[in-house]
Amino acid sequence: MAPDPVSLQPLERGYLRVLRIRSALGWLVLAAMAAVADAGLQWRMEFPPGVVAGPVLMFGLISIFYLVPGRWRRWGYAFTGRELHVASGWLVRVHTIVPVSRVQHIDVSQGPIERGAGVATLSLHTAGTENSLVVLPGISRERAESIRDAIRARISDTPW
Repeated sequence: MAPDPVSLQPLERGYLRVLRIRSALGWLVLAAMAAVADAGLQWRMEFPPGVVAGPVLMFGLISIFYLVPGRWRRWGYAFTGRELHVASGWLVRVHTIVPVSRVQHIDVSQGPIERGAGVATLSLHTAGTENSLVVLPGISRERAESIRDAIRARISDTPW
């Protein structure tokens, strides 16, 4: 008999802002390189301005305002007290279930962009070598700390 499906919660809306900022920074670097290429083409071969930089800027804007929100919507998580469920992906959907009893180490981290958006990343390290790190980004710091504390309490209750 199959277990009852767990309803997944979406990530915090602030994480969408984090993803957009990270994407914009990457596209900004590409746009700068495209502008240099544009200047070189215009100077050497008299190409019209924007031949390279225009499409890069267009794809960057499409990515930031259309693709990034789709990526953000595809994430979900649930904490049942006994397991942490983390799901992501569109073409390849990955649903990872981490039993609390398998957790060996827990991290809650925030970079400067995440801090500004009010979100954190929860990282669970489990036994094993392959896929031994499960990362849940984009949840509130309070929620990440409450999950961490619940897992820590559960681990300390379990006898060796």
